[in-house]
Amino acid sequence: MADTHHDTPRDEIHDLPAGLPRLLAVMTRLRDPETGCPWDIEQTFASVAPYTIEEAYEVDDAIQREAWDELEGELGDLLLQVVFHARMAEEEGLFDFARVAETVAQKMIARHPHIFGEESRDKSPAQQTLDWERIKAAERAAKSETRALDGVAMGLPALMRAVKLQKRAARVGFDWPEVDQVLDKIAEESTELVEARDTLGPAEMAEEYGDLLFVMVNLGRHLGIEPEQALRDANAKFTRRFNFIEDDLHLDGRRPEDSDLAEMDALWDKAKAAEKAG
Repeated sequence: MADTHHDTPRDEIHDLPAGLPRLLAVMTRLRDPETGCPWDIEQTFASVAPYTIEEAYEVDDAIQREAWDELEGELGDLLLQVVFHARMAEEEGLFDFARVAETVAQKMIARHPHIFGEESRDKSPAQQTLDWERIKAAERAAKSETRALDGVAMGLPALMRAVKLQKRAARVGFDWPEVDQVLDKIAEESTELVEARDTLGPAEMAEEYGDLLFVMVNLGRHLGIEPEQALRDANAKFTRRFNFIEDDLHLDGRRPEDSDLAEMDALWDKAKAAEKAG
């Protein structure tokens, strides 16, 4: 595959058009075996992947906090990860950035026949979702992913992957029809976790704990609650209330370690009441 960004002299980087042309040239220079950055040169797909995940989370964090002044930079950091992977692929003769962009454009065209094709645009969001899943299923079949759970990425956050696995299984009828059945299963798994704690070893206890988490995800799905978001909200609430405890103790020149559980519980209740009141 032709290397389309190899010979951009150092002083011409600043003269390139703003946007992707300059960014692609910057990455090429960083990866140049002779004149590039030693750290960038030694990176691989595997070593860069954790940074890619981290940058995606930082984009999400800026959105969650509505930090719009930060979002531009975070999106740029995420785009850099795509450019980095594409550059390494180009060096190995696999594909380049243009192919990445064209592939996703073609995918979007294929998945939106009601926009780019002959199908009617007059569809409900629910019908569009069904059509989207049908098209994705055909794509998986074309890649010989014939099992119901094929293609659910291993690298997803565990809660998110659990939801996707359960939705796939539900499509073929493997699901509890009633919420009460899920609640009964939670009680069963809770009992088994206690039994494992009392009579078995750490490995069995961890397994039962995982089973309980998995069923809790299922309950969220049946109730129309996104488990990942619900846990984020719970984390944020915990942070707010614990910060309240610290702030209150700080008024007396103390820290949490200078207090005790009874006092901190009382302050927690005070924080909870304050949130409900206003």
